[in-house]
Amino acid sequence: MTELPDPPPPGERNRHQDVDTAHPSPDTGHISRATDPMGHPSPALAPLGRSFWRLFAADTVSSLGTVISTLAIQFLLIDTLNADEQAIGIVRAAQWAPYLLLGLLAGVVAERVRRRPLLIGADLAGMTIFGTIGVLALTGRLTVPVLAALVFVFGAVTCLSVAAYQSYVPRLVPERALPDAFARLEQMSQVVGSAGPVTAGSLVRFLSAPVAVLVDAASYAVSAILLATISTPEPAPEPRERRRTIDELREGARWVYRHETLRPYAFWLHTWFFGQSLVGTVLVYYANQELHLDALTVGLVLAAAGVSGAIGAGLAPGLGRRFGIGRVITTVEWVTPTWAFLVVLARPGPWAVVVLVAAQLVQGLTSISASLMMSYRTAVTPDRLRARMNATIRTFNWGGLAIASLLSGWLASIWGSRAAMLTGALILLGATAYLWRSPFRDAVLPAGD
Repeated sequence: MTELPDPPPPGERNRHQDVDTAHPSPDTGHISRATDPMGHPSPALAPLGRSFWRLFAADTVSSLGTVISTLAIQFLLIDTLNADEQAIGIVRAAQWAPYLLLGLLAGVVAERVRRRPLLIGADLAGMTIFGTIGVLALTGRLTVPVLAALVFVFGAVTCLSVAAYQSYVPRLVPERALPDAFARLEQMSQVVGSAGPVTAGSLVRFLSAPVAVLVDAASYAVSAILLATISTPEPAPEPRERRRTIDELREGARWVYRHETLRPYAFWLHTWFFGQSLVGTVLVYYANQELHLDALTVGLVLAAAGVSGAIGAGLAPGLGRRFGIGRVITTVEWVTPTWAFLVVLARPGPWAVVVLVAAQLVQGLTSISASLMMSYRTAVTPDRLRARMNATIRTFNWGGLAIASLLSGWLASIWGSRAAMLTGALILLGATAYLWRSPFRDAVLPAGD
């Protein structure tokens, strides 16, 4: 289902439709222009379908649980396990390390099997893993190494489930409806991103961090049940010539890194994740230990991004149709380094909350570009390559998180949290400038049905 989150990553969040309504995308690597900036012959919107909305419900439940446990685990480390910045960096690195090892392979596996069973199995695994974390913490048997090992296992499971999820959505809606489908998912993600931290902060403050983690375990159980109720039959994977796995991996990588616009987009997104992780790894520790904000206040601060994010995600399809996907994304993404620099400027005292809330409201605006990114890279990639395309991009995105988390914890332990976050802000600034000057700025959706 959803991945273990950092600050909401653009075009990387979320994970069903009547198969006969899906349309294959053109097997082309070139920018295509049509009658409007998004390449649609008419502004008519296609229905999303009952299966999509069941997926939407499942994702909403598990996303809420994931946001809750993300903040809860941070406070579990700080308050229950007395972890320092380096230990926090190690646990966060363990979440993402499986992508360095298994990320590319996950795309190949997801293309060889039906995807819904993978999603249900991943939800059941998430229920078991987070249930174990919560029970161990409640009984006083949880340690930093055990926590790191458990989130590593969950990261490995997530490799497969997200590869299946992102390539399954296009089978549930017509291609011309992808921007609206991904916008609805992104909008839901932002609403959950607003409600989740407040719920998590309340659970941590008035009950405990372990109880909050157990809520996430329950959310995975509910999600699995919802996914199991989807009745739309999923076709068996298309039979094809058996090829060496390495050849399939190379084909997916070649598609991404030789594509005129996917290549600069991928390079930027890899760097975006690295910079975001440098900031996000120590953000909660910084807010709690240096700005002296309690769990509920931190939750309220983080919720601000969901408010502006929900508005932004709702505006995204219209902005993309009017101005073109590339121009909207390259313009909106200038807010990312702005958010990071604002976080660095916060100081202890009554203004700390004001500055952090302002930073989160700015950060939430990246939701405008998030759904458009997923729509674009899905539409320009043929169906047989979508899982591998997503896995290729995601491997280096989330694999970079593992390295950046370790680096952030190390920088913070030596020079302080602000030094780690300032480094991330400067990297984000350089990455945004690169995207702005790249061919991706002129990207539009190919003409579709």
